[in-house]
Amino acid sequence: MSVESSTSVWPQLEQLLPRVSKPIQYVGGELGASVKDWAGATVRWVLMYPDAYEVGLPNQGVQILYEVLNEQPDVLAERTYAVWPDLEALMREHGVPQFTVDAHRPVRDFDVFGVSFSTELGYTNLLTAIDLAGIPMIAADRDESHPVIVAGGHAAFNPEPIADFIDAAVLGDGEEAVLEITAIVRRWKAEGSPGGRTELLLRLARTESVYVPRFYDVDYLPDGRIQRVVPNRPDVPFRVHKRTTMDLDAWPYPKKPLVPLAETVHERYAVEIFRGCTRGCRFCQAGMITRPVRERSITTVGQMVKEGLEFSGFREVGLLSLSSADHSEIGDICSGLADQYEGSNVSLSLPSTRVDAFNIDLAQELSRNGRRTGLTFAPEGGSERIRKVINKMVTEEDLIRTVVTAYTNGWRNVKLYFMCGLPTETDEDVLQIARLAHEVIKAGRAATGSRDIRCTVSIGGFVPKPHTPFQWASMASPEVIDNRLKQLKFAINSDKSLGRAIGYRYHDGQPSLIEGLLSRGDRRVGAVIRRVWESGGRFDGWSEHFSYDRWVTAAAETLPAFGVDLDWYTVRERDEAEVLPWDHLDSGLDKEWLWKDWQDALTEYEQDDCRWTPCFDCGVCPSQDTQIQIGPTGRKMLPLTPVEGLRTPA
Repeated sequence: MSVESSTSVWPQLEQLLPRVSKPIQYVGGELGASVKDWAGATVRWVLMYPDAYEVGLPNQGVQILYEVLNEQPDVLAERTYAVWPDLEALMREHGVPQFTVDAHRPVRDFDVFGVSFSTELGYTNLLTAIDLAGIPMIAADRDESHPVIVAGGHAAFNPEPIADFIDAAVLGDGEEAVLEITAIVRRWKAEGSPGGRTELLLRLARTESVYVPRFYDVDYLPDGRIQRVVPNRPDVPFRVHKRTTMDLDAWPYPKKPLVPLAETVHERYAVEIFRGCTRGCRFCQAGMITRPVRERSITTVGQMVKEGLEFSGFREVGLLSLSSADHSEIGDICSGLADQYEGSNVSLSLPSTRVDAFNIDLAQELSRNGRRTGLTFAPEGGSERIRKVINKMVTEEDLIRTVVTAYTNGWRNVKLYFMCGLPTETDEDVLQIARLAHEVIKAGRAATGSRDIRCTVSIGGFVPKPHTPFQWASMASPEVIDNRLKQLKFAINSDKSLGRAIGYRYHDGQPSLIEGLLSRGDRRVGAVIRRVWESGGRFDGWSEHFSYDRWVTAAAETLPAFGVDLDWYTVRERDEAEVLPWDHLDSGLDKEWLWKDWQDALTEYEQDDCRWTPCFDCGVCPSQDTQIQIGPTGRKMLPLTPVEGLRTPA
């Protein structure tokens, strides 16, 4: 738990910064940052996105929680990010602990250490931060003097691989969850910390929406499968439920977005226009675990954009969601914003756009002020057959019509995203991507009369994720994926006239396999993570730092003691009766419904979107006591007066 006074490590850190790359990322002081009085706070949070500053600072989830917490008068929240290996070595040499970028206070001085995982490949960075902070690596070794480490984000829906290293995990939306956790910590401290750390964790567990791994035991069958996961105390729940924030208009964050000092991956004001997705893509964990759909109203979106731009000075607005063009009032949102910022240098972007939801009106609104941000469409599968398997209801005609719309409205390059290694996939399914890309270029040239047309084909490896219909699927081996990618490259370039207009980017099969190990792993995989970290594993989400051999070696050294191996976790298909490591964690989705959808995938049966059709009983709305919230509201965006200070000089 936090100390009564905390001393900044800045004097020691400042001396090291001239010796590292990009020292500005460790300085803090950004517009939107908050430094509060330590003594004036009763509960103190440190929030981490376990990656480099340039990736972590724009993270929407951390920014929202940072602001929500700091709005509480007696609560203090600061941020920390993963430090690069050059600074890590110097910190170890000079005894400088993991620090916050806001006031450069030691992470170990805080009450709660919240870590948001959007990808499992950040696990080794968490271990670095825990170790640099001087916190015991294993949760069971911590006492009242150490912060409670709470995992959140999408990967927290199966936190079992890091169960030994975290104290708790929160499933689902964080806005209300962090305030509830804060209230529990505040009350426990005010009472004089009765029962120590164990009592505090028990109080968290009794909410039934905070998972505390130490209160659950896992039994295994002789063949390595899980027999059962059960509470080891009578006063904790058998199942832990996800949190769902229903009224997004009541949570219009971030109001004061962080403006980075160093270059970051996204520099824009991002507003989440809706949360959740019911398109039912069977590979998509984000769509499954964030149900139901909850839209932010057009008036709230307009007000957030106005205030966010005025505060930050950003010149790009990102309308975020899992499929932004699906908002029931997306046309009015885009035209309202385009009206409001016409004649300025503010641009609009839809970072994720479904092929069949993009149309000429949207294209014109997005490019009205002359600036065109990148357009990415995700057909995901190259053949009609594989798109039925994954429930991506997009036809080739949809794709051609959509990209022609973009090209004829002034875009010269579109990005097409596909996956490789999907269930039931064949070489031919992947080679169809080349034919599709050729057709896109031909159609674009014909429609515009120009040869200055390009598309970029980007390929990611499929990773089966918990709480999806594909959670039972086997993975393709890296050798199979790499062979298909090699064939695809040859096929794209088989017609030189078309091939030179097509960019080709891909991730090989090795990182995907390791992500698969971590996404569907159980507690035994923690030994692999620790061995990788001890042998130098850092920044595994970065291709230049990732070492496949390091992970394979660590798995070979640790897993046989449990009677399992790397292939057992990755290329093995599960059957219906198997207890999955996350079955005691309730995303709201009915397991029987997920299994039926998996069987539908194997027969290439497509499932409609329940936003526009009758309910098909996935289980979320009744089990979470929620419902789909969509418009149209019939309201227009206000205010529509021109925004001063963002005009382009005449």
